[in-house]
Amino acid sequence: MITVDPASPLPPYEQVRGGLAERIGDGRLPVGTRLPPVRQLAGELGLAVNTVARAYRELESAGLLQTRGRNGTFVAPGRDDAADRLQRAAADYAAAALRLGVSPEVALDLVRAALTAARPG
Repeated sequence: MITVDPASPLPPYEQVRGGLAERIGDGRLPVGTRLPPVRQLAGELGLAVNTVARAYRELESAGLLQTRGRNGTFVAPGRDDAADRLQRAAADYAAAALRLGVSPEVALDLVRAALTAARPG
């Protein structure tokens, strides 16, 4: 499903979060898809359970996932087309930043600056 690069400047939870968000955004993980339990995915990726749990929590907070108690975690319905397009653009931007060796902090600063510049008035 996803891979984690231990040499990446991105923390593992962010790699998991980004990998899942990208797959949700481009439709490889369609609405309703059940994700592996946190413990299972952590084991498959060789990560701590809390690392994967944090990625799932952040995706749930962003509205990309929903947890249904003991029934599991699923790709959430109800995202609008604009959010989907923006998620794909964000995934592309993150991939470009990694390829260029730009740190996550600098990449986020660039986005903040661009958002500030884009505000009217």
